[in-house]
Amino acid sequence: MPSMEEQATQDPRATAGKAGLGAIFLIVFLDLLGFSLVLPFLAEEARDTFHTTELVGTLLAAIYSLMQFLFVPVWGRVSDRIGRRPVLLWSVLATSAGMAALGLGLVRAESVAWLFVARAASGIATANLGTASAYIADVTKPEDRAKGMGLIGMAFGLGFILGPGIGGALAGIRIEGRAGAVPCFVAAALSLVNFTWAFFALKESLPPAKRSTKKRSLAPLNVAAARDAFARPGVAVAVAVNFVLILSFTILDQTFRFFNKDVFQMSTLDTGVLLGFVGVVAAVIQGGVIRPLAKRFEEAKLIRAGTALQGLAFAGLAASPSFGSRGVLWGSCALLAVGNGLTQPSIAAYISKRADPREQGATLGTNQSAASLARMFGPALGGFLYGALGARWPYVTSAIGMAVATLVAFMLQRKTSTQTS
Repeated sequence: MPSMEEQATQDPRATAGKAGLGAIFLIVFLDLLGFSLVLPFLAEEARDTFHTTELVGTLLAAIYSLMQFLFVPVWGRVSDRIGRRPVLLWSVLATSAGMAALGLGLVRAESVAWLFVARAASGIATANLGTASAYIADVTKPEDRAKGMGLIGMAFGLGFILGPGIGGALAGIRIEGRAGAVPCFVAAALSLVNFTWAFFALKESLPPAKRSTKKRSLAPLNVAAARDAFARPGVAVAVAVNFVLILSFTILDQTFRFFNKDVFQMSTLDTGVLLGFVGVVAAVIQGGVIRPLAKRFEEAKLIRAGTALQGLAFAGLAASPSFGSRGVLWGSCALLAVGNGLTQPSIAAYISKRADPREQGATLGTNQSAASLARMFGPALGGFLYGALGARWPYVTSAIGMAVATLVAFMLQRKTSTQTS
């Protein structure tokens, strides 16, 4: 039998196993399920039941992402020091509590402030994407990194497949005459089941011998950690591209229900089905198509192609009211999903290959933190544009943003010797 020292330094790729990757997939999937199932109804409930403006309704997503922005690097740095497993297990339990609190807030319908508290708690709990990405980086070889990150991307896609559909279908089931609580309670229960699975299946991917020994502050805004991440060649540009991309994409997230209802007279279920379709296409791209493409093309090329496709898709969404046809709406959403499916795993793989192996959690956490900052501003900007300028303007703005992201992506470096093995 191997000694204790040999066990501590054993390759995590051999010890974590497929069960650990499956647990990571389920954790990220349920995180996205909890986020996406409220898309068909939460902003609308805030506007129509709690009598807020479109801007206030979209701020429910902004507060969620603000908490992720603050806590993604915290959990990433903690996981670099104590391991990935305890951080991920804690996040699953906290996710269940946050979704249950949101359901209670919708049942009570006394104050929109309770909804903000619940979404803030869920944002803190689900600020684990940097840690999940670091787990994948721990257990995959550099040449398989895009495939591994594609697993997270596939979880995102499946979350969008089932989340909006579940939310749209179950939102109409009323408790005490009020809608929206049932899907939240379902998500909370699924997270408890997930905790049981992860407790037994999730093995630690970061042995003590490979953990960071740096004594870093756990303050949310750690300039030193960001500076270390940005010092790696190519990382700063990739984070900038991801920021603009996420900012543009999340302008759609919280205004899409308003757009569908006000322009195309679609029901909550219709919106859920359309968002589910986006998830299906994204899952196909990230779960299967990205693998052969990543072998043939460098990540930088895939990122540029993906951002360009999303720019065209947003232009189509902005033009769809002029055609008065849902076909243009559906076609634009399909193109958007293809582009997003190309960019998300490619950006994560690009950054992870250039990160210090001992700082994977901190580096990927910095990227996810920047993405969370974009998710905070995106919904608020979308709500403002929708209320102040009209239904088209959020998507015109997103098309411009994707064009900017494409231009910045041309600054991404080709493969160099600085990539870590």
